[in-house]
Amino acid sequence: MTVTAAFFYLFATITIASGFMVIASRNPVQSVLFLILAFVNAAGLFLLMGAEFLAMILVIVYVGAVAVLFLFVVMMLDVDFAALRQGFLQYLPIGGLIGLILLLELVLVVGTYTIDPGLVRSPQVPIPSADVMTNTEAIGQVLYTRYFYFFQAAGLILLVAMIGAIVLTLRERVGVRRQDISRQNARTQETAVEVRKVPFRQGI
Repeated sequence: MTVTAAFFYLFATITIASGFMVIASRNPVQSVLFLILAFVNAAGLFLLMGAEFLAMILVIVYVGAVAVLFLFVVMMLDVDFAALRQGFLQYLPIGGLIGLILLLELVLVVGTYTIDPGLVRSPQVPIPSADVMTNTEAIGQVLYTRYFYFFQAAGLILLVAMIGAIVLTLRERVGVRRQDISRQNARTQETAVEVRKVPFRQGI
């Protein structure tokens, strides 16, 4: 067994075990930690395949942002998970339907690859070798040339989603004090300080 094969089996075993523990762990914080472990080992698999760009994106975006955000949200919010599990049977039919659709898609993908393996291995645009162009440069050229409009459309959708989230959360609440920077900057000594003459042996 070569060193590459040994690392492949190591990363693959840890990834599968971590993925199982994500759904099997009763503690949500531990589930997020197992998810981070699965992402890191999946990045190791990408490195073994020569896709260093995807490995770095997986570590930086998913581990460094998404999974850590999940971890902080789970740790900071006092969520009653016992109450959430009470309605599990109510959503079981639609969850089973979605799972059945995903299983059917996986069967179609694996079946198509088994029937005609050349269909997957014959891209429309040939990928240059690593000696001519790096993996990151090849992805950049394909993304910003052939799929440029799709890339811009995805960015526009994310921008609309971000604006919608801000609009939904930024609302005026009665009785909540907010910081008004312009009003603070316009304050003078006369408006900020009030001098009162207190009578002798009396309060204000």
